[in-house]
Amino acid sequence: MSESVILPTSKDEAWRYSDIDALEGMDLGTFDAWRDITVPPGETYRECFVVPDDDKVELTRLRIRIGKGARCEIFAVNGGGLFSRIEIVAMLEEAAHFELGGVTLGGRETTREFVVRVAHEEPRATSNQTVRSVHWGRGTGNFLGRIDVVRDAQKTDAAQSFKGLLLDKGASANAVPQLEIYADDVKCEHGATVGQMDEMARYYMAARGIPPEDARKLLVRAFLADAFVALDDEAERERMMDAAIAKLDKHL
Repeated sequence: MSESVILPTSKDEAWRYSDIDALEGMDLGTFDAWRDITVPPGETYRECFVVPDDDKVELTRLRIRIGKGARCEIFAVNGGGLFSRIEIVAMLEEAAHFELGGVTLGGRETTREFVVRVAHEEPRATSNQTVRSVHWGRGTGNFLGRIDVVRDAQKTDAAQSFKGLLLDKGASANAVPQLEIYADDVKCEHGATVGQMDEMARYYMAARGIPPEDARKLLVRAFLADAFVALDDEAERERMMDAAIAKLDKHL
C-alpha cells in the first residue's frame, strides 16, 4: 500500500454512494493513477470499452483535454467488478464537444458508478451525457455528474440525462446532477429519473402474443439503447449492446 494515499470517506461528496469498504481490496498504489487524453484542435477521438466481468475492484480514471473545435466520445458498459467506478474529468476549449454514453448494470451487492465533471472553459463548446442504469438483487448504480461553466464560456450548450431501472425491490440507483454556471448566455439542462419496469408496456406486448420473458428483454434493451444513440459506428454499437445484454441474460 502506498503511504501517501488517503482513502476517501462517505463524507466526500463525490464518494457519497460508493462502496468505500471495497477500496480496501484494491492496489492502492494505483488509486491516484489517472490516464490523460489530449484531443488536438479539430480532431476526433472515440473510445468504447467494457469493464471486465469479475469480482475485483475496478477504478478507471480519465482526464481529458479537448482542443478547439475537437470532439471526444466515450462510451462504456460498467457491468463488472464488485465495485467499479468510472471517473472522468473533461476540459473543453472553444467550440469543442464532449459526448458520454454510459451504462451501469449489476445485481448481488455490487456497486457500479460514473462520476463525471465537465468543465466548459471557453465559448461555444457543447457536451452531452447519457447514462442508463439497470440493477437487480441488491445492486446499486450511481451517477454523479457535474457541469462547470466559467464566466467567459458564453454560448455553452450542455446536457445530462440519467435514468435508472430497478428490476428488484432491493436494488437502488442514485443520481446527483450538478450545474455551476457563471456565464449568462448558455443552455444547460439535466434530468434524472428512477423507476421500475413499465407494466403497461409489458401488458401491451403480452396482449400481442409476446412472451413475458421476451417482452422484458425487449423493454430493457430499448431502455439501454439510449446510451449509445450518439455512437454512429454500427458494429461498435452492437458490441456494446451485446456486452450489456449478456450481463442481463444471467438475470432476465
